[in-house]
Amino acid sequence: MGALRITLTIIFIIVCISLVVLVLMQEGKSDGLGSIAGAAESYWGKNKGRSMEGRMVKITKYLVILFMVLAVVLNLNVI
Repeated sequence: MGALRITLTIIFIIVCISLVVLVLMQEGKSDGLGSIAGAAESYWGKNKGRSMEGRMVKITKYLVILFMVLAVVLNLNVI
């Protein structure tokens, strides 16, 4: 059981570091002055889900779920 706990802890640390990096790489959600000129309705604004930013948001969501599951599992004193 000790090897499983060490493995899960290492995965947990990797997930934590990945989350920090991904969150820092993402742009802010506020449009700023671009929303006044209608920049949010441009091609890039409409297709944000298929862009690199959209992929980073999806990866962040999955990593947060993995983070929560690992935190609960590591907090249990079963392993």
